[in-house]
Amino acid sequence: MRHDFTGLAVCVAGAGVTGRSVAAALSELGARVTVTDADAERLAQLDDLDVRLVPGLDAPPEGTGLVVTSPGWRPTAPLLTSAAASGIEVIGDVELAWRVASERANAPTWLAVTGTNGKTTTVGMVESMLRAEGMDAVACGNVGFAVLDAVLAGHSVLAVELSSFQLHWSRTLAPSASVVLNVAEDHLDWHGGLASYAEAKGSIHHASATVVANLNDRWSRTLADEHAPEGARRVGFTLDTPRPGELGVVEDLLVDRAFVADPAHTAEELGTLADVRPGGPHNVANALAAAALVRSVGVSPGAVAEGLRNFRPGAHRASEVAELDGVRYIDDSKATNPHAAAGSLLAHPSVVWIAGGLLKGASVDELVAAVAGRLRGVVLLGADADRFAQALARHAPDVLVRRVGPGDDEPMTAAVKAARELARHGDSVLLAPAAASMDMFRDYAERGEAFAAAVAELSR
Repeated sequence: MRHDFTGLAVCVAGAGVTGRSVAAALSELGARVTVTDADAERLAQLDDLDVRLVPGLDAPPEGTGLVVTSPGWRPTAPLLTSAAASGIEVIGDVELAWRVASERANAPTWLAVTGTNGKTTTVGMVESMLRAEGMDAVACGNVGFAVLDAVLAGHSVLAVELSSFQLHWSRTLAPSASVVLNVAEDHLDWHGGLASYAEAKGSIHHASATVVANLNDRWSRTLADEHAPEGARRVGFTLDTPRPGELGVVEDLLVDRAFVADPAHTAEELGTLADVRPGGPHNVANALAAAALVRSVGVSPGAVAEGLRNFRPGAHRASEVAELDGVRYIDDSKATNPHAAAGSLLAHPSVVWIAGGLLKGASVDELVAAVAGRLRGVVLLGADADRFAQALARHAPDVLVRRVGPGDDEPMTAAVKAARELARHGDSVLLAPAAASMDMFRDYAERGEAFAAAVAELSR
């Protein structure tokens, strides 16, 4: 199907980073663009574009032929429900990028990644491995570089991070290879339940040529089974010894028994556990997922290993801030849900855990039960601190718990000081909140920066 945007009236919902990217691209493609947002100040920041700006629209303008929504807009938003009721197609920025890419003479190869946790790390590893092979590759999508901008820039291979929101609004996306890393409770307030959330994640596979599954994650396996198209290549990865058709771990080696000439009798070494940074089982799984994706497009084993060694994780992802008096201070503010926090906590034998924030409907009982034996102490802050405290009382009643109340002038500073009092030589003080940050901070990055500043204050 060809997609001609010349003269098409398009309404863009949202004036943030995604909205700007979409509006600018559509204008360049000849569309007649209207952008709407409830925040008039944010909308005004797009006045340098050749588009119409209208605040607070609840229905598309007369004559609109397409609505492109930003990922955060819920399907129940009046503008989107009005469009659907009028028979106007609603898509997201990723679907638009796919349609624009399909019109290009040298369409890029898409390697698509979703999951509750590990997406950004995995696409970063994919990008690093592809570049080690000499390919013109870029990580894009939900990592901050809009996928539409990556398409228009002309990159040959796209390592695309996709959120469940973006996948909800995608229709014809057909990546060369795709993976659902894992699924755990998150964004249930947006999707209405875990099943709907998982279904959005699984849709990444519906037209993929190679479907990659995490064999250690029940949801990842199930979604691959349910959504892989007929004829797609199926590849699994595991933290155990791999069977034919899988990638896995043998002693301290990452091993490929899928993309080899004779999977029944041969294997390729893809690097070592020491090449994976930061360490921990969850990041080994991310590395194997990345390796499966790039091997599907011909990347050599040597480039996989080199890419892992060259990769540097983003800020606030299990980053060591300092070591003071034999205690390590680790910033994993990006652990914004219980599943992410579990991966981080299980990487440390003895932890003083700083936790709390907005749980968005998720439960922390399973997390606390899994890590109780590693907890030296816990410091709680944020809106849902009571729910953490209740889970700790049920599953870790002997662990010391301190609360940082709303009356503290600098809650993170108070939390770090309390954590220092609980920690002993050899412990890790770990900020892995298991919850979103917006009750107290602008975003997870600001929360991580506050933690680093509080640790720096200790060192002084």
